[in-house]
Amino acid sequence: MTLRLFGAPRSRAAINRWYLEEKGIAYSWSPLDLQAGEQRQPEFLAINPFGKVPALVDDGLQGPDGGPLKLFESGAILLHLAEHHGHEFAAEHGVARRSLTVQWLLFANATLGPALVMAQTRADELARLLASLDGLLVDGRSLLAGAWGDPGWGAADCAVQAYLAYLPIFCPQVSLDPYPRIQASIAATQARPAYRLVMGLP
Repeated sequence: MTLRLFGAPRSRAAINRWYLEEKGIAYSWSPLDLQAGEQRQPEFLAINPFGKVPALVDDGLQGPDGGPLKLFESGAILLHLAEHHGHEFAAEHGVARRSLTVQWLLFANATLGPALVMAQTRADELARLLASLDGLLVDGRSLLAGAWGDPGWGAADCAVQAYLAYLPIFCPQVSLDPYPRIQASIAATQARPAYRLVMGLP
C-alpha cells in the first residue's frame, strides 16, 4: 500500500502532510512547481481534473476507474486519512467523533479559511469567529472532536489549528490579544516537531 501526496509549498497540502507526519503514516511526497504549470499537465489532471493541489493517490483502495483511489480537496483527503489510515473512528464513540470531525473540517475550509482571506474587508466577522473559537480551546490544545476523556490530537485539530497558525503569517494586522487560548494554541502548534518539519521551520 502506497500513499502519494501531491502539493506545493505554501498550499493546503501542508495540512495533509502535517497529519501524515504527526500520525507516522508512510507516504511519498510529490511537490509540483506551480509557477511552471506542472499542475496543468495531463499526468496531474488525470488525478485532479481541476489542476489544484493537494491531491492524493491511495493504491490500497480502488477508485471508480479500476485504478488506485484518487482524491482532491484538503478536507476530503484529511477525512480519508483519519478514517482509513489514522484509525480515529474505531473506538466506542467512533460514529459521533467522525461526524464531529466532518463538522470541524467543513468549518475550517468553508468558514474559518474564507474569514482569514477576507480579514481586511470583514474584520468583524473574523473577530466573532475567533471569540467563539477561543472559548472552545482548552489549555492551548483543542478537543474539537469530542469530550469522551481525551480523544487525542486528530484531524479536526489538524484542520482548525493549521488555519489558526496561518493567522500571524497572513493576517499580521489582526491582534490576537483578546484571544489568549488561540495564542496558546498557535504556540503549541508551532512547537510540534511534525508541524515544524512540514513548514520548513528550524
